[in-house]
Amino acid sequence: MDESKENKSTLRIQEGVPHPPSINPDVLNRSGGKRRKKYSADEYAEGIISGNRTILSRAITLTESSLPEHYEIAQAVIEKCLPYSANSIRIGITGVPGVGKSTFIETFGLFIAGTGRKPAVLTIDPTSTQTRGSILGDKTRMEKLSIHPSAFIRSSPSAGTLGGVARKTRETIILCEASGFDTIIIETVGVGQSETAVHSMVDFFLLLMLAGAGDELQGIKRGIMEMADTIAITKADGPNRIPAENARVSFQNALYLFPTPLSGWKPRVVTCSAREKTGITELWETIMEYVSYTTNNSYFEARRKQQAIARMHDTIIDYLNNSFFNNEEIRLLRPEIEKQLQNGTITSYKAAINLLDKYYKK
Repeated sequence: MDESKENKSTLRIQEGVPHPPSINPDVLNRSGGKRRKKYSADEYAEGIISGNRTILSRAITLTESSLPEHYEIAQAVIEKCLPYSANSIRIGITGVPGVGKSTFIETFGLFIAGTGRKPAVLTIDPTSTQTRGSILGDKTRMEKLSIHPSAFIRSSPSAGTLGGVARKTRETIILCEASGFDTIIIETVGVGQSETAVHSMVDFFLLLMLAGAGDELQGIKRGIMEMADTIAITKADGPNRIPAENARVSFQNALYLFPTPLSGWKPRVVTCSAREKTGITELWETIMEYVSYTTNNSYFEARRKQQAIARMHDTIIDYLNNSFFNNEEIRLLRPEIEKQLQNGTITSYKAAINLLDKYYKK
């Protein structure tokens, strides 16, 4: 065939574009293409206490792991960090959907960092019951706070259990305090049962509410209002200022009907705007006043001691739960028992007893 015709053919195969490597070469260069180093409990503790955020993040991941081999080393790290913890103010924040928790926490956290303190924000994201996955997108919602040199943000999955939330979050608090963070902010998944778990691990509980969303007092459970040390009416800016003030008066009147908390502190209702950054200073001053008040009447220390006992109970329950479901004999027997349940040949109570009997080898 004429070479000139061959060159003009539209069927001539063109050279393709080379595929990029499947792994970022920069990552390989930094790590040498090797697995990340496995730290001992002492190395984890030393890194956390020295303020190494990379090791802090890895230690938190370790405590969140459900693998049995991670449990022992995680508890050893917690034990070594415990003497360096408890030097912070722990603040729990919850609110109705659409109240703007993330926006508020970013503005609030930036204000706290501006005073010279070191805030750590721990958020609990709901875990899907179908995929077992969580979005964990709080760093994208708090862009400015996430890059502040004095702040630390960590999203953790709820893993579908309130007990898991309680244990893992309590352990994360200890690690963050040992790393030098003196203001711990815990954001809940929203108004629901998780508030009780979070309330049991913080010093100050803040409830965020909206004005103009119908009957404000009907939109929330009384039990959550009774837990609140302060209620903040958010988005009190522009045309919403007057409705926010009216809501503040309504909530304050409602709180007068509740019994005085064990702390002796009379809960307050304030208004604020994260967008205009108004009311944030006053809210922080209220929190500091609460800490001073409860420290002077010894409630602050007594509550911390109660939280230590609650942490022990949660740890026992979590340990027994993991021990039971990771037991080899139980894992082999479960499919058969579950099949009997599906066929209706056994009751749920009897199925549970059979598994427990097998576990305890009665």
